[in-house]
Amino acid sequence: MMRLRVGFVLIAMVLSLFGARLVQLQGVDPRSYAEMASAEGAVKVPLVAERGDILDRNGVPLAGSIKGKMVVANPVLTRDRAPEIAQLLSEQLGIDYFKALDALRGRSEDSQFEYVARRVPSTLATDTLAQLDEAGLEGIELRDDPIRDYPADDVAANVIGYMGTDEPLGGFERTFDKQLAGVDGKATWQSSSTKGVRIPLRESTLVAPQDGKPLHTTLDRDLQWFTQKVLAQAVDTYRAESGAAAVLDSRTGEILALADVPTFDANDPLGSDEDDLGARSLNDAYEPGSVQKALTAASLIDAGKSFPRQKFKVPGILRRQDRPIGDWFDHGTIRLTLAGIIAKSSNIGTVLAADAFTPPQLVRYLRRFGLGSRTDIGVRGESPGILTPGAQMTSQTKDRVAFGQSLSVNVVQMAAAINTIANGGVHVSPSIITGSATTDDGVVVGTDVATRERIVSKRAARGTAKMMEKVVDPDVQIAPRAQVPGYLVAGKTGTAQRVDPECGCYQGFSVSFAGFAPADDARFTVYVVIHDPEVDGGGGSITGPVFSRIMGYVLGRYGVAPTGGAPSRLPIEWR
Repeated sequence: MMRLRVGFVLIAMVLSLFGARLVQLQGVDPRSYAEMASAEGAVKVPLVAERGDILDRNGVPLAGSIKGKMVVANPVLTRDRAPEIAQLLSEQLGIDYFKALDALRGRSEDSQFEYVARRVPSTLATDTLAQLDEAGLEGIELRDDPIRDYPADDVAANVIGYMGTDEPLGGFERTFDKQLAGVDGKATWQSSSTKGVRIPLRESTLVAPQDGKPLHTTLDRDLQWFTQKVLAQAVDTYRAESGAAAVLDSRTGEILALADVPTFDANDPLGSDEDDLGARSLNDAYEPGSVQKALTAASLIDAGKSFPRQKFKVPGILRRQDRPIGDWFDHGTIRLTLAGIIAKSSNIGTVLAADAFTPPQLVRYLRRFGLGSRTDIGVRGESPGILTPGAQMTSQTKDRVAFGQSLSVNVVQMAAAINTIANGGVHVSPSIITGSATTDDGVVVGTDVATRERIVSKRAARGTAKMMEKVVDPDVQIAPRAQVPGYLVAGKTGTAQRVDPECGCYQGFSVSFAGFAPADDARFTVYVVIHDPEVDGGGGSITGPVFSRIMGYVLGRYGVAPTGGAPSRLPIEWR
């Protein structure tokens, strides 16, 4: 009897354990156990989002996506014949044999989805799959995987940037990656772990991808192409190290073209030198030279400390503190007006005129013109340049800064500063993004957030523009080749010693030309810089003709008619 009772108790205990387990499975935590069961044969497949286009101001693609395929393997089906499949794939797709072999065998024991190749052109992928089928090799599938494409190859590549296999590696592609990339989706279904095939009628889920949003720029693709072409010809002709050019809408500050030479093909970035993959026009700082004199003159006029017809006796050598200051041309004592100092680009005359400023006064104006601060238009790695604070600036440094040495700028900074004169004394912060966009660092940029600030009076800007007209006057013989037939042009040449970072000394030169047209009702501002030309020449002879070709093209492209205004009659000398 006792044995029977013990037996019943044991049976009851076992049954209660089974009952408790049943309650747990069906009542207490059914979902987690169902998920565990499902996970045994679950296959998760990514659904790739299509990257947003990068567009020019007219909606023309500068970067877009074309159809491509990812080649994926189910190791359950490919493991046994992995060497044969890997051999064929490496030959047809040009991929690494051993990496393909690892994927085909599976990077984990229960893997049923492995990448073999990404962003393969559709035709090539389809042909390869057909060869696998003919050879009786199973387990390879193709899925959509858009390929990044740059329709115009190197056009605007310096700011557009480029993509690696799985990540953006430069330019707008990297700066605005969150906006452009979108969010990948995924599909999940149950499959047989032994046969690797999808099980019909079993639960499956689908999360659709969210495609990236387009990025609209202010660039004009055709103008960008032309600007790059003309600049590249000049860099080649003068055997220069590099060059850059910017074209701005004078009224809005929108950048219509921003060119760097050398540049690179965004579809084949590995085919170019690493130093050519960025935007030198923003990342490299250099001393601007005599283009700076236009800013000094405008500031003096605005402050009431000078005027275009003011008379100066300019000696052949000006002995100041630590070293003598000379001009680019030999002369004895000459009599120049302020207009003549700007037209003939006299260092000595500029220093004499700038004596009316203390260092802090000059620096205060230059900072308001935008020097010494990043433009923050949306390009990574931008240099702010160097402008010594006024309180720390010696009188010797101030002399050199007044004519464009002992400070540094980037191309967009200087173009926007000169554009202030073109725009009647109002500085418009430059923009390269239409509307607004947020960088991955959280900074909002674009035309919607551009600022406007009066820097000098309209009278000062107009007086400076009239002086700059004399720079291209054939009678002055400084930069007649910068003229644009039929139009009034205001401009300023620049030639500056170039700092060699290896020796920390001056070595070589940068030559430049900045100007706007029509001079009496400016529509466009163009700035051209060429670094270290091996052929003798200055801003007027080397960069002046480049300016003329670009300005002539943009005026014609946008249908800007000549104003018919009278050229400047300011005197450059006095008796």
